Amino acid sequence: MPSKAASKPKTGKKLVIVESPAKSKTIAKYLGEGFVVEASIGHIRDLPQPSDLPADLKKSPIGKFAVDLENGFKPYYVISPDKKKKVAELKAQLKDADELYLATDGDREGEAIAWHLLEVLKPKVPVHRMTFAEITKESLQRALGNLRELDTDLVDAQETRRVLDRLYGYEISPVLWRKVSRGLSAGRVQSVVTRMVVERERERMAFRSAGYWDLLGTFTPDASAGEPFSAKLSALDGRRVASGRDFNDKGELTGKNVAQLDEVAAKALAASLLHADFAVRSMEHKPYTRRPAAPFTTSTLQQEAGRKLRFSSKSTMQTAQRLYENGYITYMRTDSSSLSDEAVNAARRQASELYGPEFVPAAKRVYANKSSNAQEAHEAIRPAGDSFRTPAQVASALRGDEFKLYELIWKRTVASQMADAKGSTATIKLGATAVGGAAAGQDAEFSASGTVITFRGFLAAYEEGRDESRNDADDSDRRLPNVKEKDALKAADVTANGHETSPPPRFTEASLTKEMEERDIGRPSTYASTLSTIMDRGYVRKQGSALIPTWIAFSVIRLLEQHFTSYVDYKFTAGMETGLDRIANGEDKGSEWLKHFYFGDDTDAGLLAIVNNLGEIDARDINSIKIGEDLVLRVGKFGPYLESTVPTLDPKTGEIIEAARANVPEDLAPDELTPAKAQELMATAAPEERVLGVEEATGRTIVAKNGRYGPYVTEVIPEMTEEEFANQPVEYYKNGKPKPAKKPVKAKPRTGSLFKTMTVDTITLDEALAIMSLPRVLGADAEGNEITVQNGRFGPYLKKGSDSRSIGSEDEIFTIALEAALEIYSQPKQRGARAAVAPLAEFGEDPVSGKNIVVKEGRFGPYITDGVTNITVPRDTEVEELTREIAVGLLADKRERGPVKRTAKAPAKRKAASKK
Repeated sequence: MPSKAASKPKTGKKLVIVESPAKSKTIAKYLGEGFVVEASIGHIRDLPQPSDLPADLKKSPIGKFAVDLENGFKPYYVISPDKKKKVAELKAQLKDADELYLATDGDREGEAIAWHLLEVLKPKVPVHRMTFAEITKESLQRALGNLRELDTDLVDAQETRRVLDRLYGYEISPVLWRKVSRGLSAGRVQSVVTRMVVERERERMAFRSAGYWDLLGTFTPDASAGEPFSAKLSALDGRRVASGRDFNDKGELTGKNVAQLDEVAAKALAASLLHADFAVRSMEHKPYTRRPAAPFTTSTLQQEAGRKLRFSSKSTMQTAQRLYENGYITYMRTDSSSLSDEAVNAARRQASELYGPEFVPAAKRVYANKSSNAQEAHEAIRPAGDSFRTPAQVASALRGDEFKLYELIWKRTVASQMADAKGSTATIKLGATAVGGAAAGQDAEFSASGTVITFRGFLAAYEEGRDESRNDADDSDRRLPNVKEKDALKAADVTANGHETSPPPRFTEASLTKEMEERDIGRPSTYASTLSTIMDRGYVRKQGSALIPTWIAFSVIRLLEQHFTSYVDYKFTAGMETGLDRIANGEDKGSEWLKHFYFGDDTDAGLLAIVNNLGEIDARDINSIKIGEDLVLRVGKFGPYLESTVPTLDPKTGEIIEAARANVPEDLAPDELTPAKAQELMATAAPEERVLGVEEATGRTIVAKNGRYGPYVTEVIPEMTEEEFANQPVEYYKNGKPKPAKKPVKAKPRTGSLFKTMTVDTITLDEALAIMSLPRVLGADAEGNEITVQNGRFGPYLKKGSDSRSIGSEDEIFTIALEAALEIYSQPKQRGARAAVAPLAEFGEDPVSGKNIVVKEGRFGPYITDGVTNITVPRDTEVEELTREIAVGLLADKRERGPVKRTAKAPAKRKAASKK
C-alpha cells in the first residue's frame, strides 16, 4: 500500500472509511477530533453485466463473463453507477487528509471492499488497514495500536469466489432456461442447498408408514402412599418391544429379536396385566452432568434464533447487523466459537455477580471450533465491551427484535462460562406375568426413567433448543418413587396405544443451516442469503416453519444431477470451499484454481468441457415425474399439472386425442400428491372443453374451455373443406390466365373470459353469447364520445376514449345504463384502492427518520423507502443482495441530494416572419 506522504501542508485530518453510515456514526463517537469517518456503503465497484461492456470488449475474451479468460481470469470491474457520486466525495475528502484508515470488516468481503477503495482512490498519503471485532472505545483503541497491511490473500479468495460464481451461474443457468423455464438461476451454493430440500422431500414421498402398538401403565407402590408414576412396556418374554426406530422408510421391521404388537395382541395383553402382580425388578441410579453450549457462531445464532425466537435467518442477520453497527455485539459473521480473555473474564465476573460464585467453575472454559476452517482471529458472537451490559441495562435503548436477540446472545455467552448442571438419572424396571385371557403367561417388563437436577449450574441462565427429529422421546424431567428391588407395585391402569412411524421431518431454516454447516456447504456469511435466494427464486416455499420444495425445484435438481453431477455433489461443493480457504491462507493462487475449475486438465474435465458436451437433454423427461401407474406430473410453463399416460380415444372416430389433464393445487406439498390423491384430482378436474351449442345467427359451435389464463368461451370457425376449396370461383390475372386457388385466412374467433361466478361445467349458451358480445355500447356523451362497458383483467369498467372508470360488479356489465355511466364520468377520477402488497424486504428503523425501511415493487422497478424518502434500487443490485447498511446509505445519499429539480421547458421560439 502507498506510504509516501504528499508534499502538501499537514492538516492533521485522518480519513476513516467503513462500509455503512450506521457504523460510521458509532465509530465517530469514539475516535474523537482529528478523525473524519465516511461510509462507502458497501462495494463501490463490481463485475458488470456482459451486455453493459464497451463494444470493443464484447467480442474479446472478456465479453462472455466480464472476466478475462486468457489473462488469469482477471475481473473487469466498473464503478457502480449509484456509487460514482460517493467515490467523488471520498476522493474530495482524501485530498484534505494526511492519513487514510481502511476500517471495513475483517473478513474476506471487508478486505475486498478495502482493496477496491485502494484501487479506485489511489491515495498518496499513508494507508493503514484497521480491523476490530466490536465497536467499542476499548476495541478501537486496540485496533489503532495494531494496524496492519492489506491482506491480499483474503482479497484473492473473495475475488476468486466472485469469479467462480459468475462462471458457474452464467454457464449453467442458460441450460435451465432452455430445458426447464426462463429466469431460473443455478447458483453454486443455492443449487446444492435446494438439492438437500428436494432429497428430503423425495424421502418423504417414498416413505411408507408402519403401525405398531405398545402399552403405557400407571403404577403405585403398594407399601407407601407415593405418587403414581407411568412406565412403558419395554420387553415381552425377554424380547424388546418394537418402537418407531425399528422400522425403515419402507415400513419394514428391521430390528432384530424384537416383538411387534398389533392392536389385538396389545389390547389383550393390557387386559391381562391390569390385575397382575407387579414388582420392581431393578432400580439403577447414575450421576447426571450437562455442559453448557459454546458461544454463538453465525450458524448457531441463526439456528437458535429460529428455534427460540421464530426469526428467519435473514431477519436474524439483519437484526444482528444493527446490533453490531451500534456497538452492542461483536462482529456477527464468524465461524469461531472462541472468546477473548477479556470476554471470558467479563462472562465469569457477571455470572458470579448475578448467580453466585458457586455457579462459576474454577477453570476458564475453552471451546474448540467444530469447523476445520474456522478463522481463529475472529471471536464468537458476544456482547460488546470488556464488561457486558445486561439485558436490563439495554432495555431502554433496544426494542423488539433487537432486544430479544441481544438477550439471547448475552444469555448464551454468560452461560458458556458457567458450571455444569448436576443431578442424577434413575431407571426403574418393573414387570409381571399376564393373568387370564389370550395373553396369559406372557412376561411383560416396563421401564421408566427420570432425571433430577440437584444443581442447575448454567441452566440458571440458558438452555439450548433442539430441532425436531423422528421418534422423539419425552425427555421431561420427572421424579420417580423411592423403591427398591422386589417391592410390590399396583397397576392403576394399563392402556394399549397405537402408533404410526413418521417420515423424515422437513427442514426448517434452523435445521437446514445446521446441515449446511455440518456438510461444509457455503460459509457462515452466506447462509442467510442462500436461504433467502432459494425461496425468492421459487425453488422452496415456507409452510409454517417447514421448507417445502416446489415442483420446478424437482426439475432443476434432476437436470443438474443428470448432467452436472459433480456440481451438486456435497463433497465436491465442500471441496470448493476448502479450495477458497487455501487461497485465503496463501496456500494457493486464485487464477490457477479457476483455470483448473473452468478448463480442467488431463484427468478432470472442467466446466467448459461439460457444458460443451452435454448432448441431447430431453426437456419433457426432465420435467416429468411419475405418480402411480397411469399418471405423470408435468412441470409446465404455467405450473404443474397431471397427465394420464393411458391413451384417450375419441368415442366417435376412435382416434387418439389429447391426454386427460388436471391442474395441481399450488399449496399441495409434493409428498401429499399420492397416487390416490392424483386420481382424485383427475376425477374432479373441470373438463378441458365443453360444447355449449350452436349460435343461431352464425351456425357456429360455441365452446367453453379451461385456458392458460383461466376459463373462457369461444366460437369454432370451421376450416374450408376440400370440396369448398375446389369449388371456389376462379380468379384471373390481367393477361387472362387463371390464378391458383388460395385458402382464405381464417377469421379470428370471438372470445370472452368467464365471470368469476361462472365455471366451464355450468355456463349456458346464452351467457356465453352475452360474454362474446362485449364490449357493450351504452351510447354517447354530449360531445359525441362513445361510451362502452366491458370486462377486463382488473374487473368490469367503462371506457370513453382513453378514460376508463371501474364499476361495481360483473353483473352491472349487462344492466348499467347510459345515464348511470354519465353520472360516473361527471365525478372526478379517483385511483381505485389496491390490495396492500407485502414489501420485498424490511430493514428496521432508519437512523435519521426513525421510520421503518422497506423495499417495494414500483412502476419502474423495486425501490427503497422509509415513507419519506424514496430511492430506486440500483440496476446492478438484486433485491436479495441488499443489506441494511446499503439501504440506509442509499437513503442518506438521496436526502443529501435533495429533491430532483425539474426545470420547466423554455417556450419554443417563434419563427420570425419572412420579409417579402
